Amino acid sequence: MKNILLIGGSYGIGAAIAKQLTDTHKVYVASRTQENIPQGVTHMVFDVLTDDIATLPLPDQIDGLVYCPGSINLKPFKRIKPQTFQEDLEVNFLSLVKVLQGLLPKLTATSGASLVFFSTVAVKVGMPFHTSVSASKGAIEGFAKALAAEYAPTMRVNVIAPSLTDTPLAGRLLSSDDKKQRMGEMHPLKRIGTSADIANTACFLLSEQSSWMTGQVLAIDGGKSTLQTQ
Repeated sequence: MKNILLIGGSYGIGAAIAKQLTDTHKVYVASRTQENIPQGVTHMVFDVLTDDIATLPLPDQIDGLVYCPGSINLKPFKRIKPQTFQEDLEVNFLSLVKVLQGLLPKLTATSGASLVFFSTVAVKVGMPFHTSVSASKGAIEGFAKALAAEYAPTMRVNVIAPSLTDTPLAGRLLSSDDKKQRMGEMHPLKRIGTSADIANTACFLLSEQSSWMTGQVLAIDGGKSTLQTQ
């Protein structure tokens, strides 16, 4: 069995990924809480902002890594303090860098380790009120391509860029059925995403079925980044 590590996998997309993988892989989840952790998954308490990943009792070889932590701070630019930009960078990007450097010996101990990061549709499509999250997620996309080039063929690195997805992180934006319907109508496929939609793609990227893919940004967004139907 391959060893797959999820950073932040106790709810939403991370939990959906863990659920899909648990029967066929040895899955480790490092997160602040252990809610919704499927049976058979090894959980370790870990906070990306304060803890050192190198201190966790992980296996010597990690075949797949998914970095799930993220933020959604949607405000007019004039109302966003520089501190918010810094906080978004810390959780979305800088903590990812710290985690990767701590795990590098374990990731390079195997041939063809697969890394999966998350961006947002708002990096490709300029959207009002998304300046902070777009900045930090845009950093991930550039970083992932450079990392993929530097470590090919030892590691594969790909990014998923979703549109609005029904997860706890987006709870404030999707707090009613009416909001979900209105947000769904903004997408060509007339619905918002689900955790399973994104988890399906992440599991594909972790598998041998995607063994000839690296340095890619995959838009899983109901067509929002490329289609205009109204």
